[in-house]
Amino acid sequence: MNRMKETAGSCAPEIERPTLEADIACVGFGPAMGGFLTTLNRAWMANPADPMFESKVAAGLPLQVLCYERADDIAAGVSGVVTAAQGIRGSFPDLNLADISMAAPVTSERILYLLDPIGASRRPLTLRIADRVLRALNGTLGVRDHAYELPWSPRFLHKTGGLVMSIGQFNQWVGTQIMASGLVQIWPGMPVSQPLFAQNFERTGDQVVGIRLTDQGVEKNGEPGAAYVAGIDVRARLTVIGDGPFGSVGRAIDQRMGMPSGHDKREWALGMKFVIELPEETALKAGTVWHTFGYPEPAIFGFLYVHPERLASVGIFVPSWLGDPSRTVYRYLQHYIQHPALWRHLRDGKLRSWGAKSLDESGQHGEPFLVGDGYARIGEGSGSTNMLAGSGVDEAWTTGVQLAEAVLELLRNQRSFTQENLAAIYEARRRASWVEQNARNAINARNGFHLGFVPGIIGMAIAGMTGGTISLGANIPPAHKQIKKKQGKSKDDLTRAEVAKLVVDDGRPLHDAMMSARGWPEIVFDGKLLVSQQDALMLGGKVQAMPGFADHLVFRDAGLCIQCDEKTCIAMCSGQALTSGSGDIPVFEREKCVHCGACIWNCTQITGEGLTNIEFRAGVGGLHSAEN
Repeated sequence: MNRMKETAGSCAPEIERPTLEADIACVGFGPAMGGFLTTLNRAWMANPADPMFESKVAAGLPLQVLCYERADDIAAGVSGVVTAAQGIRGSFPDLNLADISMAAPVTSERILYLLDPIGASRRPLTLRIADRVLRALNGTLGVRDHAYELPWSPRFLHKTGGLVMSIGQFNQWVGTQIMASGLVQIWPGMPVSQPLFAQNFERTGDQVVGIRLTDQGVEKNGEPGAAYVAGIDVRARLTVIGDGPFGSVGRAIDQRMGMPSGHDKREWALGMKFVIELPEETALKAGTVWHTFGYPEPAIFGFLYVHPERLASVGIFVPSWLGDPSRTVYRYLQHYIQHPALWRHLRDGKLRSWGAKSLDESGQHGEPFLVGDGYARIGEGSGSTNMLAGSGVDEAWTTGVQLAEAVLELLRNQRSFTQENLAAIYEARRRASWVEQNARNAINARNGFHLGFVPGIIGMAIAGMTGGTISLGANIPPAHKQIKKKQGKSKDDLTRAEVAKLVVDDGRPLHDAMMSARGWPEIVFDGKLLVSQQDALMLGGKVQAMPGFADHLVFRDAGLCIQCDEKTCIAMCSGQALTSGSGDIPVFEREKCVHCGACIWNCTQITGEGLTNIEFRAGVGGLHSAEN
């Protein structure tokens, strides 16, 4: 019999905790976990008397399957997406889109290059020349509203036969069906703090034997309060990890197990969007899809997806390789929607809600170990995203389906969830699938952006047209080294005193003041579509910050914050939850935190242990909007 010693995934002092036994414990409920649980649940419903579904921890009962989600609702996913839906339609061949709010088939796609109508963006010489040519040949090339529609779109971007939808609404629809059967329990508002390990002395590596839920009834600093309740230890035969790129369980396993040779998560982007109610006389039809690039900065890509009932998701992606430490995403988004090509459709619309989340854009470069003894990884945190097509939802769903099929095969053959067994079935399925092929084609597609915007566009085109056979090579530095530090005063830079004066004069955020001083026009609020960032926090949803949990964002070393000049964590904060404090140490207000995770990869200060100075722990809350 194997000798084991159970340990938690952190150095927290051990106390006696309640325990719960499960067959399968799942972390995070997104598209990947939806695919996993849907497939598992359907197989059980087709033959509930099959002995393979009998629980090993509760005799006489079916499998005990528990899923824990940090957000306060399973519909709190923040994303409006367009997806080819290959995997999703495979799971739902008779899908009726009328059953899913905000879902529609793709009816048209356009790619627009946006010129700068106000002259504020920082464009390289090659783009400035290209812009002059386009403007000079306006009548010949059909430039309209400072936008040029590409006459041809590459095949890898096509979403023909795909869907426009809201991830929040899709998750809710999927989750409702799963829970209706009774096999699976999904618990929102229950963050998981860490995995549980058992050192197996007769095997190499560590075995995951379950998860630990976050302590409750504590002060913001984590100290136990009068109503303290220790987080439950959920011991499970298999732990399924689908908690995204910043999930506490996935990160703890990466720290414990390391990453495969040559793999690292170095490329990120913050996606931010508005859900806009279009004017009554809009010409935009449901299923309309626009992809844009060139404005408000060349490195910022944008999108417009039209849902049924005159709703549109409009947003931008600000990547880690933008370089400028003043990454003012909300202000950039407001300028983006006012670009003439979009504004003529959006003007007189109404802001219904907004949202933001970080995207792991490393693709297969950031793929961790997919399996180990007692655990498997699925979804975005497992490196499944296709960065050539900018597609992740369908890929995530499919990885969940693949794992469920593997689990069913192991159950049927009465085999345990060891690393060897999971690799031989789940990992093998994934390697032989279209998810793997597309990810390999895209693995180096974005390398060129680390050489400049124009090389980046050329590199993507070459990789796309050659199926990834040919791509540009580039050294990809860690995310914090992609930020270009300020080097003295120039016509485009400001001294601390000049920026501080703008902040003090009208109380605006630091990064907003920097944009104004750099020549970006002020946003004229109309109280309807153009509103302040703080007002947006109150529209169409809410930010959850329930008491009884510790703050999930902690600065490891205050001294590093003091010596930091960039304060990119403040500039990139989606909800202005990080602001300038006394002594140059940022102040965190979790009541405004939407859990986008951008502060982690925007922290320029690295500790002696090689970690960013911002620690992002498990915690409840974040943005909850029914339309995101």
